[in-house]
Amino acid sequence: MKNHKNIIQHFLNSAKQYPNNIALQEGNKSVTYQKFAKEVNQMANYYQSKGIEKGDRVLVFIPMSIDLYRSVLALFHIGATAVFLDEWVGKDRMEYCCELSRCKAFIGTWKLRLLACTSKPLRKLEVWLKPNAYKKHATNFDMVNTKSDDAALITFTTGSTGNPKAARRSHAFLEAQFNALKDKINPQAGDIAMPVLPIVLLCNLGVGATSVIASYPSKKPEKFKPELAIEQIQKFKINRITSSPYFVKRLAEYCLKNKIELNSLKQIFTGGAPVFHQEAKIYLEAFPKTNIEIVYGSTEAEPISGVKVQDLLAVKQNTEGLLVGNIYEKTALKIIPVSGEAMTHTTKLILDKISLPAGSIGEIIVAGDHVLKEYLHAPEAWRRNKIVAGETLWHRTGDSGFVDKDGNLFLTGRCKQLIEKPEGGYWSPFLFESILQQMPGISMGTLLKKGGDLIILAETKGQQNLNRLKTQIQDLLPEAISKIKFIKEIPRDPRHHSKIDYGKLKQMLR
Repeated sequence: MKNHKNIIQHFLNSAKQYPNNIALQEGNKSVTYQKFAKEVNQMANYYQSKGIEKGDRVLVFIPMSIDLYRSVLALFHIGATAVFLDEWVGKDRMEYCCELSRCKAFIGTWKLRLLACTSKPLRKLEVWLKPNAYKKHATNFDMVNTKSDDAALITFTTGSTGNPKAARRSHAFLEAQFNALKDKINPQAGDIAMPVLPIVLLCNLGVGATSVIASYPSKKPEKFKPELAIEQIQKFKINRITSSPYFVKRLAEYCLKNKIELNSLKQIFTGGAPVFHQEAKIYLEAFPKTNIEIVYGSTEAEPISGVKVQDLLAVKQNTEGLLVGNIYEKTALKIIPVSGEAMTHTTKLILDKISLPAGSIGEIIVAGDHVLKEYLHAPEAWRRNKIVAGETLWHRTGDSGFVDKDGNLFLTGRCKQLIEKPEGGYWSPFLFESILQQMPGISMGTLLKKGGDLIILAETKGQQNLNRLKTQIQDLLPEAISKIKFIKEIPRDPRHHSKIDYGKLKQMLR
């Protein structure tokens, strides 16, 4: 493979061009690009002194912080692979990911080191590294050459429908994703940004922007105190936020309740979960002067499309689909029939032939340089999720949707959640969620099929007259629905706390 530009090179270029810009702000601590580049070199020398070499995999379990990005960039510097775990993962998942990725070493906080003493898979690791042991090492380091297909980063899907998949992100993939995010977000060296999504912070470091680490408990998002993040936005004059919809919604609700205007905030990009009209209205009301865009994508393909809040609200909400906007120009996209069958190898001619016309609901598949090419040690996952058609590798998103005659993409939910109608076509729980979310007294709800019954599950907020709510639901939804059940809390995904965890929800019904 030919040599390829490494993400670390973008960072080093930023350090040369903008040495005095603040690279990262964490609480009251900050570090300039010039100083941070020296620290990354020191960390790289520390790693090498501990026997870490090009190609080694290192488990990284550090909260979003200066320490995290110093560690990851240093691993890129020496050509090693960072195996990144979200802060919310438990011991079982950590052990599974560690064994799957076959790590040589790990770097983490003292809590991880304590946990490692009770974990056989973690005790097997050859090297234990500390996030703050770099200071006595040299500040010069010659970057190790890497090839385009060398692994830079391994991340994991949430695993809400089974074991998490390890996404192997090569240097070429990170470069393509960096360019795609630059196209979509347009980060500038003068930005003071709050990236709650970790991958976006790497993009900021590549252009010389300042990233402020948000006061956000990613391990327990439900304990988020928006007033702390708002204090940061006001103190540092944040002009751009990239985060999950949950984060934006909590900020917006707090600002509306307390009549706070965030005048410095010019852009908000949010993704990772659907945003329905009711939530979009809250965004617009709280941040009327801010450019707000909802980005649709996934672990394997980011971005796929995007829609501005005003454009979403201009389309009448209905039960046909949720607008997720214009398809990103570097994303190839097709709609194919919904099927649980693998179709790994086919021809371009056959794929074109089975692709559905405008307006037809099917599975969304995508291709492009910024679309993930492989999983680590998961041939079955690759077989289920990839299609090779000629020289193009397509990714099956597992999402259903359609493209209208104007080229706009609409979502109709996960393919696995679609419920076939006896007369043909589908009921989409995803769209029922949109309807239920707008009903006073309901914070979240969905449609499930159990046996021959269609069941509405609804999470109520506050004290409610359940009989009255039941009547309102029956008036709005099809007669085919046989049961309505109210529950205290619908389980959410652990990463963004924004999407329904259908696996856990179905377990609750057993």
